[in-house]
Amino acid sequence: MKNIIMQGFLILIVLLVTVSTVATGCTSTADTAQQKVSSQEAQQIAYDATVYGFPLVVMDLTRQVMTAVPAPNAYGSPVNQFGNKKVFPDATFTNVVNPNADTLYSSAWIDTSKEPVILTVPDTHGRYYLMPMFNCWTDCFASPGSRTTGTGAGDFAITGPNWSGKLPQGLREMKSSTRWVWIVGRIACAGPSDYENVWQLQDQLKLTPLSAWGTDYVTPAAVPVDPNANTKVSPLNQLLAMDAAGYFNDVCRLMVDNPPYEADAPMLARMAEIGIKPGSDYNSYFAGLDDSVKSAIQAGHQSALAQIPAADMGNTTNGWQLPYGTGDYGTDYALRAAIAYRGLGANLIEDAFYASASTIGDGAKLSSDNKYILHFSRDEIPPVNGFWSLSMYNDKIMFVDNPINRYSLGSLSDPPLAKNPDG
Repeated sequence: MKNIIMQGFLILIVLLVTVSTVATGCTSTADTAQQKVSSQEAQQIAYDATVYGFPLVVMDLTRQVMTAVPAPNAYGSPVNQFGNKKVFPDATFTNVVNPNADTLYSSAWIDTSKEPVILTVPDTHGRYYLMPMFNCWTDCFASPGSRTTGTGAGDFAITGPNWSGKLPQGLREMKSSTRWVWIVGRIACAGPSDYENVWQLQDQLKLTPLSAWGTDYVTPAAVPVDPNANTKVSPLNQLLAMDAAGYFNDVCRLMVDNPPYEADAPMLARMAEIGIKPGSDYNSYFAGLDDSVKSAIQAGHQSALAQIPAADMGNTTNGWQLPYGTGDYGTDYALRAAIAYRGLGANLIEDAFYASASTIGDGAKLSSDNKYILHFSRDEIPPVNGFWSLSMYNDKIMFVDNPINRYSLGSLSDPPLAKNPDG
């Protein structure tokens, strides 16, 4: 659902919902690295390493910002607690790109370092819901919900990379490869007249530490806020303001609790050539490099940040970009970084498909000076097991202000869509 857009033109998006651990090593000396890597090589490695580590750094900054609150609200919550959105955003909402007017969100950051945390979901009585769980590399490793586990009540134990043990009967394990887990839950909502029905379900979502399972556990109140969290600058802008040394120092630090995959071994070996290793003090390493190598690394880092949002998101047909592979990226680091840049939390392709357009089929750019028709024949209406919708965004990828305050149309529309006489 994250799009490349042309400045000044509207974006149409169809949301079709159907339904290893790497050992840490000692930091190499800067002198040794300089003997092995030229400035040109260092620049390319820094470029690749920036792309590789992008989701890890932006996820950590997002966690810091969203959990820097003493109690849950619509935009965040303390660790291991849900924050629930109660209403759809309108054209005044500018906190997050690609706002959604189809579901109400319930978000939580889970820390598995001490013990597993159990997610309890209520019976939604057939209502579509999804509780995707993302590790810190932005891969969706589990997706409880209508498609996978049904709409009945359920209890899911979220375990971290270093936990092993036996779970109580009735719990289904969801194993994360990283310490931190982000749940970006959503429950289908037909509009304001349906809000209270969804609120009742949101209020039944629970997160319980394993040690308190089976007790009358009460969520902590007035949780202390991390004083170091920068809540005045967006996570993305914090990242974009980092120099190469600070950025790679964060990558080294974060890879300890959130280990890379075994398939990343070639990339890790390459990054190690300029000192980027799990647990390394990169700031100290960088300080010992020659100025020419420092400049090359900084140039590679900045070049990558400029190129990440321009990465190809998928095939283009009739002006529509059709992204595949979201939520499970393997070693497609460019796609993973591009999705993380344009907005975190893209679901598995099995759960959601996000098609976007900034032009019509002949290449002409969409403009609010014109009117457009998107026609579905009766046998071409999007075949979904959940819902589909069409949303209109402006050049900032935010909802378009309009006289009737309508921001999307689709199968959940209230009142429902009126079909042509031929269906």
